[in-house]
Amino acid sequence: GFYAILLLTQTPEHILTQTNNKTEILCELKKEHTGVYWYRWSQERQHFEFLVFSNTLGKATYGPNVSQDKFRVHEERSHSSYSLHIRHLHPSDNGTYYCSVSQSSQLLLGSGTQLSVVDSLPLPPKTTQTPVSKKPVPWVTKSKAASRKGPCSPLVWIPLATGALLLLLGLVPAAHHLYRLRRRLWLRIHRQ
Repeated sequence: GFYAILLLTQTPEHILTQTNNKTEILCELKKEHTGVYWYRWSQERQHFEFLVFSNTLGKATYGPNVSQDKFRVHEERSHSSYSLHIRHLHPSDNGTYYCSVSQSSQLLLGSGTQLSVVDSLPLPPKTTQTPVSKKPVPWVTKSKAASRKGPCSPLVWIPLATGALLLLLGLVPAAHHLYRLRRRLWLRIHRQ
């Protein structure tokens, strides 16, 4: 299965659309081939159906009872990718669609695209401002706080504290030198 997926990349994984719409499934091939096959697996009918075969010359051969007006295969980028266009969608078109190539008397299948056709798409919920609920703040015990790997983790604050200490220690000689320099200047001014 993994080997086949490397050779055939199918996108998208899922399509949800409305009745009478059209859709497109893309299949990218990374192997020499004579053409691409398209199949549909119907979970409801437990049936694997051959839809269409498109050879590298662009000639299509359709399965029995498959409408040529409904399914079209378009070849793109010099035989490296094919797209299956499906029109006049209906809930009976629901299923998982597979692109496939033949290799040494085996069919290698793509990863599959699950198509769901519905009469009406569910509307997204209206975005209304919900009042902020006053939930009690959970009490965090010391053991939980200590085990949390956050900004207070020893892995973070120990190097920071060490760096700050070294910086302060480095400032002490500089501050002392500056103090002595100011004192010398002050003495020179007051001697004159």
